[in-house]
Order: sequence, then C-alpha cells, then structure tokens
Amino acid sequence: MTDEWDDLVDVLVAGSGAAGLTAAIAAADRGLNVLVVESTPRWGGTTSISGGGLWMPANPLMIRAGVQDSADEALGYMDDVIGDAGPASSPERRTAFLQTVPEVVTFLGRRGVRWRRSPDYPDYYPDRPGGKVGRSIEVAAFDTKLLGDWYATSRAKDGIPLPLMTDDVWLLARAWSTVSGFVRGAQFVFRSLGQLAGGKRPVGIGGALSCSLMHIVRTQQTPVWLSAPIVDLVVEDDSVVGAVVERDGRRRRVRARHGVILAAGGFANNREWRLKHHGIPGYSSAPEGDLGTAIEVGARAGGALALMDDAWWGATLVGPDGKNSFLVAERSLPFSIVVDANGERFTNESQSYIDFGHDMLQHGVSGPMWMISDVRHARRYLNTAYLGRKKKWIEAGLLVEAPSLPALAARIDLDPGRLTATVERFNGFARTGVDEDFGRGRTVYDNYYGDPRVKPTPNLGPLERGPFRAVRLHPGDLGTKGGLLTDEHARVLREDGSAIPGLYAAGNTTASVMGRTYPGPGSTIAPAVVFGYRAAQHAVSR
Repeated sequence: MTDEWDDLVDVLVAGSGAAGLTAAIAAADRGLNVLVVESTPRWGGTTSISGGGLWMPANPLMIRAGVQDSADEALGYMDDVIGDAGPASSPERRTAFLQTVPEVVTFLGRRGVRWRRSPDYPDYYPDRPGGKVGRSIEVAAFDTKLLGDWYATSRAKDGIPLPLMTDDVWLLARAWSTVSGFVRGAQFVFRSLGQLAGGKRPVGIGGALSCSLMHIVRTQQTPVWLSAPIVDLVVEDDSVVGAVVERDGRRRRVRARHGVILAAGGFANNREWRLKHHGIPGYSSAPEGDLGTAIEVGARAGGALALMDDAWWGATLVGPDGKNSFLVAERSLPFSIVVDANGERFTNESQSYIDFGHDMLQHGVSGPMWMISDVRHARRYLNTAYLGRKKKWIEAGLLVEAPSLPALAARIDLDPGRLTATVERFNGFARTGVDEDFGRGRTVYDNYYGDPRVKPTPNLGPLERGPFRAVRLHPGDLGTKGGLLTDEHARVLREDGSAIPGLYAAGNTTASVMGRTYPGPGSTIAPAVVFGYRAAQHAVSR
C-alpha cells in the first residue's frame, strides 16, 4: 500500500524545540529513519529564546561536584510543592522524569552537548522539604558557525547573540552597583571578546541549547522541513500510522512506521483559545507559531486534554512596538514594589514568576498594575526591557516619571494618599528587614536577585529618593501549560486512560508534569527534553 504515501519514515517528529530535537536525536541514535517538521520558517521554538536552563535533580554534574541529591529527595520535594495536580502530574510521570534525568544528561553529553551547572540558582521553594540550590544545568556557549547556513533560519537569532549563561544574569543585573556584579560583567565582556576574536560566533542560554541539539540532528543527517506544519494525523484501526504535512503549498501523507511525536509547542499565541481557556488575550513571550496546532490534531485523534486553563505565568512589560518583555529580576530588586489599581501591594514581588503571575490573575482588582521604584532602582540595576529606549517608552506613556510619589500617583490615576501610605508601610519593612505583609525576602530564592549591599535584607530597599518611576505590568507568560494528556512513556492518552498506539507528545504540547507550579529554574525545558527522549525510546520498541 506504499502508493498511498508520499513519504515513508520510522519516526515523524513535529516541532524543533528542545523536546522535538531530543526525540529526533534519540530515535536516530537507535538507527531509525527520522523526519523533523517545523510549522514556521524558523527552527528552535520557544527553547531558542528562553533562559535555556533545565531543572535536573540529581544530575551527573551535581554528583561529580559533590552536591548531595537523590531522586527520592527530589520526588519528596515535587510531591510537596506540586501536590495533587491530576493525571498530568501522576506519581508515575514524576518518577519517570526523575529516574530519566541522569540517563538523558549523559546521553546528550556523549553526543556533543557541553553541559554546565548553575551552582548558585536555587529551587523556587528552597524552604520546602527536599528543596536545594544548584539543581539547574545549562549548555555552554555554542559556536553557531558549526551550523553553517542553517543558522540563518535559527530562532536563536532573536535572542542575545553573545555567550550569556543563566548564572550571569543575576549578577549582570547589578554590574555597576556591586563588586560581584562588576567582576561578572568584566568576565562576560572578556569571554565574549575572546570568542569573537577567536573567529567564533557564539550564542548562549536557550540559543546554545537549541543550536547544540540541531548540530547533532544535522550530524545525524536527519532531514528537517521548515514551513511544514502537521495538519492532521492518519489513523487506522485506532492507531496513528502517519500524518498529513503541508509543504510547498501541497499536502503530503507521511507514513511513520514507529510513531508520530508531537512536540510543536503550546497555544500561547492562539487568541481564540486564550480567551476561551484563560479569559485574557495573552501577553506571551512565545514565538508566533505557538498556535496549538499539534494539540488540536492530537485531540482530533482522540487525545484527552488537561491543564488548559493554566500557563507558565509571570509579569510582562509591553513596549511601544507591541513586543512583550518577561520580567524576572527587575521586580525582585530593592527600591521597588508592585501595586494594583488601588495603589496597594497584593503579593510578594520576589516570589517565583509563575506564582506572581497567578496572583496577578487571581487578585481580581480591575485596572492596571504598576511597578513603582525610586531613582536608585533605575541607576543601579539593569532593566533590559527599555534599555536604551527610555525616551520612546516615556513618549508612549508606558514609562512614567515624577519628582514625588503624589505627583507620580496623579500621573497614573492612583490615589496619592493611598500610594504614599503603601510606600511608607513598605519602607518600614525595608528598614527592619521583615516584610510583615507578604514575606518578601524570606527565602534564598527571594534574595537571589537582591543586592547584598542593601541591609538588612537584600531585596528590601525603601522607596525614598526621587524621581520616582512607574511602569505598567501585564499578566504574561513564557508559554502555555495545558495540552495533550500523556503517560510516563509520553504516549498520548484517551479520556478513558488508554494510550493511543503510535502517538506521542512532549514539551508544551502536553499538560505539564509540573502541575500548576514551577519547582525550579528550567522546569519547562527539563521535562520537554526528558519526555522527548522517553517518547523516542518507546517508539523504538514498537
């Protein structure tokens, strides 16, 4: 019946982010004939423009460094932090994730991925049982010249074209205000200049990860089709046997003898779905191709959905050009607070971004939210969102300055007396070092982005010196959390819990094993890599 198919492969992978490329590498390594299809003209997905970290408990790099950790400790931590989040985060999936960490890190390392630890980056709930510092890993700077012409279509070009590391970020934010920040800044400059002088074209963080994986894919001679979305799955006798892929204006039927792996991202930029499932249009940092196509075709084939109402939330700034800038360090640095439309604080500004985002959505006060800061926040710390573009932001009314707090309040339609009272109460907490309202600065994660020169608590600094500044915040995200329900082998499940033969999914195409929270830095990419790998391993056995 080969005349019914345009192409024959063993494994068809949809998506070219960390999940899809890892799956392709693992399947090809076992001798299977693999095809990767990417719906957009550019490969790399959200991974390419991400921080690039992977939360990998008890990974080989930790063990070699003498840092004590175990899968049992990490499982206890996940159970405590995630709780009961339904079948997407079942005990079997959590256990499979943790048990596969050493294997997949070693596997990719042996094939050329240059792993590095982020030794200072804490779990997001380090005070909970099993919480640790230094579970996250990343990829060393990658020389994109190794990709040849393929780098021209990489989404990593949208990121920072420098050898930036995750553990650089927290120090670079205060590069001109602390000795440690200045030293790290100097190291970063010399590292960048050294690689450029050596004829390299380096990229770091998420770009380094995606480019490293694509380099392996290209070395394995696995074909990658760009601008080739999966538009449907081919089902025979309740099994997925292939897919319909649109390429060069025509639809091609691709037979996949061992299976189809859907790893094409979530639905962050599908406005209709965002309004339906989240109630907001979305201010996402995910790429434009994140439209939920893979989720839709999987659901049409009988796949169950879960966690569709959730996302990898966080505060976002929307610039004059309409582009979104996800906030991480800025809201945690001292001499700043976040207030609602009533001019009042409503949460711990330094907590993990997903919890902050959830609180923004659940607070329920109509009207804008603002990050308020004094002049020291602006002069001492780096704000990448409007770096070098302050004038344009002010002209667009997105960044507001005033000599006093009452004047600032008037300019952003807040009650001057209420805002002043809020700031005065917070300033009292800053002087004592204890935030009696929301506990800001209580954990090592809270203080990770703080300033050690600020006493007694690094991320509590009073707002006292003008001019004062306000920038509007929106509830944004790094991508969506909901999608196809999968088991510990990354098989797509039906509503009755049975697996659909021949259909797998990983990454943001699936409902997250992390449930409704974010245990540590890299809790999005780590399970994407792990379950992409597990999907390929199971497909090989079919």
